[in-house]
Amino acid sequence: MNRILPQILACFRHRAIRTIFILFCLGGIVRSLPYFAPIHAEDIQQKDVAFEFSDRNHLPLGTVLSSDQNQTAIVTLSQVSPNFINGIIAAEDQRYYQHGAIDYIALIRSILEAFQAKKIVSGASTITMQLARLLEPAPRTLPNKFGEIWLSWRLSAGMNQQQILEAYINRLPMGGNLYGVEAAAKTYFNTSASELNLAQASLLAALPNDPTDLNPYDNLLGLKKRQNYVLKRMVEDGYITSIQAERAAQEKLTFQPKQQGIIAAPHFLFWLTEKLTHSSASDPLIQNGSTHYIKTTLDRPLQQFIESQIQQIIISLKDHNVHHAAAIVIDNHSGDVLAYVGSADYFNTDKLGRNDGVQALRQPGSTLKPFLYELALAEGIIQPNTILADVPSYYGIPGAKLYSPTDYSETFLGPVRVRVALANSLNVPAVKLLEKVTVPVFLERLKQLGFQHLIHSPDYYGLGLSLGSGEVSLWELAKAYLIMANQGKIINPNVILSQSQLIDPNLPSIDTAVPWQLITNMLSDPHARSYSFGIDSVLNLPFPVAVKTGTSSNYRDTWTVGFTTDYTVATWVGNFDGEGMQNVSGVTGAAPLWNRIVLYLHETQEPANFSKPLGFVQLPICATTGLRPTSDCSGGIVLEYFDLKSVSKYHQKSPQIKLNSEYNEWLSRQSHPQLTKNQLKIISPQADDYFVINSGETSELEFKITTPSQQPVEWWLNGKKLKLQSANSFFWSLQPGQWTLTVKQGTQQDTVDFQVQIADKKPYHRGFSLVDTNQ
Repeated sequence: MNRILPQILACFRHRAIRTIFILFCLGGIVRSLPYFAPIHAEDIQQKDVAFEFSDRNHLPLGTVLSSDQNQTAIVTLSQVSPNFINGIIAAEDQRYYQHGAIDYIALIRSILEAFQAKKIVSGASTITMQLARLLEPAPRTLPNKFGEIWLSWRLSAGMNQQQILEAYINRLPMGGNLYGVEAAAKTYFNTSASELNLAQASLLAALPNDPTDLNPYDNLLGLKKRQNYVLKRMVEDGYITSIQAERAAQEKLTFQPKQQGIIAAPHFLFWLTEKLTHSSASDPLIQNGSTHYIKTTLDRPLQQFIESQIQQIIISLKDHNVHHAAAIVIDNHSGDVLAYVGSADYFNTDKLGRNDGVQALRQPGSTLKPFLYELALAEGIIQPNTILADVPSYYGIPGAKLYSPTDYSETFLGPVRVRVALANSLNVPAVKLLEKVTVPVFLERLKQLGFQHLIHSPDYYGLGLSLGSGEVSLWELAKAYLIMANQGKIINPNVILSQSQLIDPNLPSIDTAVPWQLITNMLSDPHARSYSFGIDSVLNLPFPVAVKTGTSSNYRDTWTVGFTTDYTVATWVGNFDGEGMQNVSGVTGAAPLWNRIVLYLHETQEPANFSKPLGFVQLPICATTGLRPTSDCSGGIVLEYFDLKSVSKYHQKSPQIKLNSEYNEWLSRQSHPQLTKNQLKIISPQADDYFVINSGETSELEFKITTPSQQPVEWWLNGKKLKLQSANSFFWSLQPGQWTLTVKQGTQQDTVDFQVQIADKKPYHRGFSLVDTNQ
């Protein structure tokens, strides 16, 4: 040390070192200045507060969690009942207005009592010291106590007694995640802090002493005991008489249900609170919205009706392994969200009740098909009377098995009109239509409609996009169907009433109104969907309604989305954990819930009829062929819309339909005049099929024929006879090249051309049923 000290002193003879040292010391002082500065009211202003919500008719919905998951509602002292202010002062700091940050008389008394009893008998914390502890919570140690006192002095230096008291009562812990007298009054008694009577106020003034153990839902007896103490102190301090105290103690109080201050729509309120907290002031969602009191577009009676219906649906389907459901209702004329139910019971954490089924991302099944058909109509790819092929079809996944889109019935209808294909939710026609529209174009259209979570590339979704291979939310589905209900006008749902208004007729639109009108007409045709759903299903209501169901793979999700001229209703039934349901589809899962909601909405007034497509006329056609009726119209005669430009074609003298080779396998399963009794046909592969394989991997293709003859069959590939003894099918390992397959049987033969290429990259396809080529 004797050697080091002279060296240190020698260093300080250098001016540069002395300057650095002085600056270092000054920096420390500057950094310490905030710990000496007075604290003003604006310095501790509570910005992250909860919001008080009401429905469109001023019915309260609840005081809702702020972003830090605490319920806080800020009020001024003038907005608080004097009963509470007097009670909290009497209980927590009797001489509040007679001392500063520290009550030295109480401090000395506390020390003397502790010496006499050899333990702490009473505390000496003032309201100012308690506020300091609420601002900077810390373990109760001696150093932390000095820090608390120091912070109290700074508070007293910058704020008057009224400001300190106001900050205190707005931060008081009131049980659970409740903070402040206003939040407690709303939660426990459904009243404001200004309306608290003596019994209610004294009970709430008792809570901060031990908000965990004295929670009124769990320990009302203990809380009443503390209330008696508060009332006694209020009598002693002259705030009330002993008779008033006795009446208050004996008054029977009615508490709200234990729902954390929420009366209805918890998922909606928490979702909206998150939006309000994290959105900018220019966000259209919160524009013109109040900072603290929000008048929403919800209709509380409707909301509570749907909540009860969801609970009933869950009970009725529990034997089918169904545990969750969600629903949303939108007014078509204004875009107002009238109901938003995320699950059967938000507060049932054991059953994942806090999951929000309106915002959760799930596979939508067939509910996206109407938008594919609308796009195809708008692009002129199809017309309402176009015939689509519902036949066995196969697609090659590189390095994997063939996949074949099928319906849940695993049957095929052959040639079907567009109306029938869409209304019955047939998968094969949708996939074939998407091939023509192309996946990138359809994906871009879905994004236009508001499906923001379809973020992957077209290759990721593949043709399965038409069957619901992407993940979307019920909110997004409802918004897209709202656009359909408004004939393509791009509408964003409203959730705050100050924003709501009748929809501007000059809003930008997706396509003209006509293709949307045609799709609406198809979705509202109960006869068109009778093959899959029957005439008397829950989808058929006593007034015009357009509706579409959907079921995801393995029965994980069921959906029903539809609209009248007045309302759009979207429902989901499933399991949040992704577990499959048992024997439940869209029409048996989500549809009954949708049915109840739509009937309730139109209980007193039926909706108007849907608009007819302009520039189109209805003409009779044969139901099976889509052509002008002839004497052999075995499927019956129906009406279909025709563009005025194509009416002349309709009146051709000899209408007929010829089925091409893609119908061969389907025809082989039918008794159809287009197959003669002894006709030999290749049904797999089909003419001009195109297959892709990965380099170094093997895939197999089934060669398959139909023939009623028992004669031997010869198989020829590119002019070379294959050495095998075969019946009607066998599997061939795919090899790159142009191929011509020929089959010969007696005097008959049939030929198809197809090609196989090596893939540049391996796409990822989803949403199809795989067909095992080894079976």
